[in-house]
Amino acid sequence: MSSKKYSTRKSGSGSRRHSSHSHGSHSHHSRNGKVRNLPGKLLVLIQLLMTVLFIVVVWSSGMIPGKYLAALVVVLLVLFGALFAMQYLKSRIYILGIVLSLLISLGLGVASFYMLRADQMLADVGGATYKTDNMIVVVRADDASENILDAQNYTFGIQTSLDQENNQKMLEDLTKVLGKEPDLSEYVNVQAEAQALLNGEIGAAIYNEAFTGIIEDEIEGYSDQVKILYQYGIDTVIAQEEENKNVDEPFNIYISGIDVSGSITTNSRSDVNIIMTVNPNTHKILLSTTPRDYYVTIPGVSGGQRDKLTHAGIYGVDVSMATLENLYGIDISYYARVNFTSLIRIVDALGGVEVNSEYAFSAGGYSFQEGTNYLNGEEALAFSRERYSFSAGDNQRGKNQEAVLTGILQKAMSPAILMNASQLITSVSDSVETNMTRQEMAKFINMQLSDGASWSIESTAAVGTGDNQACYSSGSQLLYVMWPDEASVAEISSKMQSILNGE
Repeated sequence: MSSKKYSTRKSGSGSRRHSSHSHGSHSHHSRNGKVRNLPGKLLVLIQLLMTVLFIVVVWSSGMIPGKYLAALVVVLLVLFGALFAMQYLKSRIYILGIVLSLLISLGLGVASFYMLRADQMLADVGGATYKTDNMIVVVRADDASENILDAQNYTFGIQTSLDQENNQKMLEDLTKVLGKEPDLSEYVNVQAEAQALLNGEIGAAIYNEAFTGIIEDEIEGYSDQVKILYQYGIDTVIAQEEENKNVDEPFNIYISGIDVSGSITTNSRSDVNIIMTVNPNTHKILLSTTPRDYYVTIPGVSGGQRDKLTHAGIYGVDVSMATLENLYGIDISYYARVNFTSLIRIVDALGGVEVNSEYAFSAGGYSFQEGTNYLNGEEALAFSRERYSFSAGDNQRGKNQEAVLTGILQKAMSPAILMNASQLITSVSDSVETNMTRQEMAKFINMQLSDGASWSIESTAAVGTGDNQACYSSGSQLLYVMWPDEASVAEISSKMQSILNGE
């Protein structure tokens, strides 16, 4: 009996030990399970951090409407909760959760990067507050001098009729660089100075690079006959009007098309002059082109003497704006300077644009049909530059430039822009500058995304009568100009007011 009892206790003890061993084994697996899922849980927490980062970036940009941002927050938080819960499931579905979490985290990281880039692009392009006069010293193209010190004993030519303040600053800088005052020979205007250089009367010429176009009006192929030996940039702050600008309200923006190889801030002739009248409430845009040769007075510069509109850009974009404000009797709140050579990259970044042509013609090796044309960057540039194919000449070129701008605006305001956002950001950053602030541009983008309404874009162009007259900026030399047609100017001014008034 006692033996039997002993046996039973032993057996019971063994059972308990077996049971205890079995329980310990289960706990071990459970702990291993937790360790195995730990990377997944950490990855989902990283996803949460990337979600928070993305939301902060989007919110601070001001570009995304609140209703979309709220929906985005809900979706991202639901995804986080679902994927985090999957890491507690015993089945291998938690592996799918890890993969999804990794993909979402990468996607949010890339999206945050591009949002920051877009925000930086708006900051780089917007808020322009100064203009640059690029003062240069040029010598003949075959001159042996390689730098300004090689030319320190040359006689320097300088013009005495225009831009005297910048001339004086340049002379002060040259005196410091050369260690002595340069030997000067004065000329009545920049054309005479340039001719003296080519004739060998002086060794070097000093002038504002913005006057190069005026020289080439008189001396064909001038730029190929000289080389720049020295440059000195003079920055001037553009006076800002003390007004409360609001992109919620109708406004005018001056689009100046320039063709400069240097900084977009550099003063130069404005070959394209378009006023874009925008009414955000009625979603109407009026594009009004004024010919570059329009014969007008330049407020604060030319006094009562007339000059070509394009020459106003030599004195700064603010002077071009004042000239157009004076012509049409309007206020222009904003400007955008566009390097027209960079038009190629902007159009290509958008994936091409649809442009309507009034005529069939050929230019730059390309053929354009009457009606709709789908153009890449090179084609768009050739289309917008041609004038000799038309009896209306520069007037028709202005209309074609409006047609290209219309195509760009329509593509830029469509969802298609999202497909090419990265390339567009890169293209625009060094090709455009505007005094519209980053915040104002972001708000305008927000408004467009919020209502998603399509815009009605109308075009008009001022006309005039061709003539040859002396211009303020070019002295006594007779240049081709266009006398404004007063009826045309009055009609455009009336159309602008109609758009601004919401009619």
